[in-house]
Amino acid sequence: MIEFFHFKSAIPFMRYGKVTTAISLATFLFAVFSLFYYGLNLGVDFTGGTVMEVRYSQAAPLDNIRESIKTVGYHEVSVQNFGSTQDVLIRLPLKEGVSSAQVSEQIMGTLKAQAPDVTLSKVDFVGGQVGKELYENGGLALLLVAAGIIMYLAFRFEWRFAISAAVANLHDVVIILGLFAFFQWQFDLTVLAGILAVLGYSVNESVVVFDRIRENIRMMRDTTIPDIIDSAITTTMSRTIITHMATQTMVTSMLWFGGEALHNFALALTIGIMFGIYSSVLVASPLLLLFGLKREHMIPKEEEKIEGMNADGSVV
Repeated sequence: MIEFFHFKSAIPFMRYGKVTTAISLATFLFAVFSLFYYGLNLGVDFTGGTVMEVRYSQAAPLDNIRESIKTVGYHEVSVQNFGSTQDVLIRLPLKEGVSSAQVSEQIMGTLKAQAPDVTLSKVDFVGGQVGKELYENGGLALLLVAAGIIMYLAFRFEWRFAISAAVANLHDVVIILGLFAFFQWQFDLTVLAGILAVLGYSVNESVVVFDRIRENIRMMRDTTIPDIIDSAITTTMSRTIITHMATQTMVTSMLWFGGEALHNFALALTIGIMFGIYSSVLVASPLLLLFGLKREHMIPKEEEKIEGMNADGSVV
């Protein structure tokens, strides 16, 4: 295997395991506090509102449309192209005492004052009950994905590995939610899709590191568990750097050039990738030591004796 980033000796990550775990705990508690104190700034998908489709004769000026709608009191507006540069999808939150028809008339009046050629293609009203169901179903999807990952890890690894990876994944998800709550970034279905993607992405990194730890336990007989973990992380570091750099390059392009439609989705992925690296290396691995991982947990004594014998039956 080609290594673009070669490390001559193992990096002593586990020497600082207590410090990194303390940092992770503090970050996790901050995220939980933000969720309870500020709450998520739910988008129209979850709260209900008016969805309008309008069409321009030329490429639609999205920034101008967004600013003109904000002047009439709709600050949490989502404006994006769909299908072509001439078609625009506008999502507006519920406004007490104002019907969907009144909202569409007000918005169209504002848009026509700016561009007389604009036409209304379609208008839909998303009720609060529908938004609540989407919110509940989204939460259920998140729980089912997390449960499936835990079951997979429990089947593939020893229980200490499974719990460590599950805690690391939970760490990533809660921090994404906490940052969205703290900064009051809009949380919609695209962000939920980003979190689900991060779950799968993060667990893949943990599985790669855990596989190498399991191999090293069998191969490095006279080495302590912390040194085995350090070696496993270091030898997979080249793969980690290349994978995350390539992924983040793609996500950064969406963040900069994807427009408002992809901005929060790419933002959730960026946070997830950054903390996914951290949690796989500096959260999941120290937890293995916290749970008391030993060599005999991975290699039964009978098997260890057999592997330690020569062909004539003498001990190596």
